[in-house]
Amino acid sequence: MKRLIVLTLVCFVGLTAYSQQKQNPKYQVKGDLVQATLFHDNGLVAQTGFYTKDGKLQGEWNSFDVDGNKTATAYYNEGNKVGTWTFYNGNEMKKVDYSDSRIAQIKTWKVTDTRVVSY
Repeated sequence: MKRLIVLTLVCFVGLTAYSQQKQNPKYQVKGDLVQATLFHDNGLVAQTGFYTKDGKLQGEWNSFDVDGNKTATAYYNEGNKVGTWTFYNGNEMKKVDYSDSRIAQIKTWKVTDTRVVSY
């Protein structure tokens, strides 16, 4: 019986410690908008951006991978996709232009060499 109690206690403490490592999203009211910061399980920032008070995505949103590298920059207006979104994936960058929440154009660049063009 003592072993069962000790084992249960060890499991409970382990689960409590694990759940405390996970960071809950942060929300902060800024004027007419709500600033959101969402986190990966490892505690690093996953996304940052704004919502309207009625829950629609608004303005610039940035996404990051689990290592903290930026993977995307997106723009919204009242929940609609607008402007030029940028996606980063290793040596590739894509720019996607949106018009009326629909893709208007996609451009892709691949980094094959790094050179200083001007100094």
